[in-house]
Amino acid sequence: MAATTTILLLLLATTVTSASDLSVYHNVHPSSPSPLEAIISLARDDDARLLFLSSKAASNGGVTSAPIASGQTPPSYVVRAGLGTPVQQLLLALDTSADATWAHCSPCSTCPATSLFVPASSSSYASLPCASAWCPLFQGQPCPASQDASSGPLPTCAFTKPFADASFQASLSSDTLRIGKDVIPSYTFGCVGAVTGPTSNLPKQGLLGLGRGPMALLSQTGSKYKGVFSYCLPSYKSYFFSGSLRLGPPGQPRGVRYTPLLSNPHRSSLYYVNVTGLSVGRAWVRVPAGSFAFDPATGAGTVIDSGTVITRWTAPVYAALRDEFRRQRAGGAPTVTVHMDGGVDLTLPMENTLIHSSATPLACLAMAEAPQNVNSVVNVLANLQQQNVRVVFDVANSRVGFAREACN
Repeated sequence: MAATTTILLLLLATTVTSASDLSVYHNVHPSSPSPLEAIISLARDDDARLLFLSSKAASNGGVTSAPIASGQTPPSYVVRAGLGTPVQQLLLALDTSADATWAHCSPCSTCPATSLFVPASSSSYASLPCASAWCPLFQGQPCPASQDASSGPLPTCAFTKPFADASFQASLSSDTLRIGKDVIPSYTFGCVGAVTGPTSNLPKQGLLGLGRGPMALLSQTGSKYKGVFSYCLPSYKSYFFSGSLRLGPPGQPRGVRYTPLLSNPHRSSLYYVNVTGLSVGRAWVRVPAGSFAFDPATGAGTVIDSGTVITRWTAPVYAALRDEFRRQRAGGAPTVTVHMDGGVDLTLPMENTLIHSSATPLACLAMAEAPQNVNSVVNVLANLQQQNVRVVFDVANSRVGFAREACN
């Protein structure tokens, strides 16, 4: 079988603290009526997303609710949030592989948003100086050697950040963040004032950093959420805020199977897990020894990511999975299971495994080979395979869990 795009898809002829629960939505829907064409269109942006991952080097009761929805530009799921006083509503992309939260701010002639956050309209907004303890965490420019606080106001902490195939310039800022029913004062974020390069892969209004670093939401909110959040991502076919981002232990499902999180000091934002194997139907996929090995030095291992669309496997793993799937497909489409440490067996439902064309008798195995670049050693468990699954990130206990949940 031949691949039709560069993503090498296989075509087949067949008492506790309070918590917040926010709805999640897919922010822009593909124009194609065919699920196959729509997902392939979305996945074309994955290469830019994977380049972003490679840049991640170290350097209801008492539950409040807010929805998640799906969209077209990776990271493609968004949540409603408010910023400033009085509040200005924004749709922020969820990103488990980023720490910093940022928003496109006015004035900005090169930002993609038609609705920008306006700092001048917020009474709680503050720009942070270069001497702020936050500045080096955001890799901001240091204060001029000839200037200190006694010689007058210090310049604002400015920083430049690459994102996919673009970069943006931002000012380090703080303001009140409202997420669900929760109000988080003095939240530190980047106020984007200029974008260089194409904006097609940038979130349209901003991004909520859900990574593991000190700038991320869990770190900035201290003990408020007890180091726990989860999400359930709706299908790309869902046009509503039917998914959810749940912050804090309350309301998390009980039947969750957990696998340990692994720490990579060189890519400290990322959520690594130890995959022990793959199976197709009842057959284990035969891969070379060490194919799933975690290696902080090279970045090798498996990352759970909310922004990549199609799951990527390293070349030998993908080839073996593809061949086993082909071998079994004559008897019907077999299930694919991802096995992880701790006895976690994530069996993917068919809608998370195959994408069907409405125009032709074709279906697509929704996985692909990792690109032959810096990410060639990284497996990425992407959002298509996470749809309608509650994924629980328990950072406090260094584990991540999975439970089936229909959130379309």
